[in-house]
Amino acid sequence: MGHKIAVMGATGAVGREVLTTLSERGFDINDITVLASSRSTGTKVSYGEEGELTVQNLADFDFNGIDIVLSSPGGAVSAEYSPKAAAAGAVVIDNTSHFRMDPDVPLIVPEVNPEALAGYKKRNIIANPNCSTIQMVHVLKPLHELGLIKRVVVSTYQAVSGSGKDAMDELFNQTRGIFVNDPVKKECFTKQIAFNVIPHIDVFMEDGYTKEEWKMMVETKKILDPKIKVTATCVRVPVFIGHSEAVSIEFEKEVTVEQAREALKDTPGISVIDYRQDEGYVTPQEAQGEDPTFVSRIRVDPTVENGLSLWIVADNLRKGAALNAVQIAELLIKDHLS
Repeated sequence: MGHKIAVMGATGAVGREVLTTLSERGFDINDITVLASSRSTGTKVSYGEEGELTVQNLADFDFNGIDIVLSSPGGAVSAEYSPKAAAAGAVVIDNTSHFRMDPDVPLIVPEVNPEALAGYKKRNIIANPNCSTIQMVHVLKPLHELGLIKRVVVSTYQAVSGSGKDAMDELFNQTRGIFVNDPVKKECFTKQIAFNVIPHIDVFMEDGYTKEEWKMMVETKKILDPKIKVTATCVRVPVFIGHSEAVSIEFEKEVTVEQAREALKDTPGISVIDYRQDEGYVTPQEAQGEDPTFVSRIRVDPTVENGLSLWIVADNLRKGAALNAVQIAELLIKDHLS
């Protein structure tokens, strides 16, 4: 017995990755509907090795009879349509930021806090965390169980795909334009992104942090432990796909490099590639198209009493978005809908 699935925002980068992930994982589907705005109605999106699906207009769609909605249409659209889908009886797994800090909406990374999924019935909505938060808490969870994390300092190096297709096009066009001496056009980013890095993702807040940095701080507390202190600096880099993070962790008690490495190796979905030699680490280019969260460069942080530093890389469109959402759906079916 399959399930009736709807994918909101199916023409976007994450929506397309959701369809790819559903197909690759053999998700038990009886019927699948793809939804987007009216300007995309009637267009085709790929599903499976040879199949295509016709996009329907989200504004006109009746969600009655749909079991699960995988939603990635942008925050404002999701704010309007996710509650409508939930009211019609569907369980919505939402990839936007709109519902993440709602106390009645569970914020889930299946390898980290699957028990929190039980709270979905309050709103019939489950939130997918921020892409950078997902890969970080995936790694922090087994380490927190070893030594209780007190503080995390993270600097991110985030791919332009985190801002969508237009941002990817801007990086491509700026890079090409520089080689032929065309003027640089800035539309998605505040400064030139080609051959540059921009320490600014999302809007600035009154305390000087950006909203992207705030998301990492508050989402980590909600998912993992409210006692953990987190400070983040989020940077956009000229990479198409794959977020990287340099993370320093302070524990309440000593955690050795060997203990950390073994705990991470034993964690589902984590791949430890950590050799202290040339090429003995993972970069975004190698993580692209891959499911795992990769960990490299595990070492002692000598500036605090019980500290480790490490490097985390993941495909932000897969584990940072589509894969995590599909894993939530699989867990939902297994533990609550079967």
